[in-house]
Amino acid sequence: MNYNGLLLVISGPAGAGKGTVVKELIKDEKIRLSVSATTRAPRGQEKNGVEYYFLTRKKFEEMISQDGFYEYAQYLGNYYGSPKKPVEDWRKEGKDVILEIEVQGCRKVKDIQPDCISIFIKPPSLEVLEKRLRGRGTETEENILKRLARAKEELPLAADYDYVVVNDDLDLCVEQVRKIIGDNRK
Repeated sequence: MNYNGLLLVISGPAGAGKGTVVKELIKDEKIRLSVSATTRAPRGQEKNGVEYYFLTRKKFEEMISQDGFYEYAQYLGNYYGSPKKPVEDWRKEGKDVILEIEVQGCRKVKDIQPDCISIFIKPPSLEVLEKRLRGRGTETEENILKRLARAKEELPLAADYDYVVVNDDLDLCVEQVRKIIGDNRK
């Protein structure tokens, strides 16, 4: 297939600011954020095709058998995955597409799409990360400790990425990621 748009994988520990960076990046009309699919039920005001594509287990497993995902995993009894078709359609239109996914998912994407550009968003330190997680005011102490333990496992995996960007200053971090995208456009 001939694509004009880039496939970008952005990962990093919870609290590193990757979601905020992505929100800034998708303000550019040439950049889209891939919508994940899940078998879990919608929560609150979530809409199909906006927060997630909400699929039945049967449909999700059918897509797995048809190689319809870049990556997928099960978590708490539900499937989650990155559908290929919308991403491929956008890339054919010349749009760059971001997959904001976990480090394990990045490995899977790189295996099947080696030309993807992988970017790891890293906090300046574990102390800053802990401060950010606590500052959210949305996490229990148990969840904060779990996220910090997970971050300690994920941070060494940054070496597997094409680029590592430290999010010490949000504007500078966004600018660095924009430069990476610009430098990789054909």
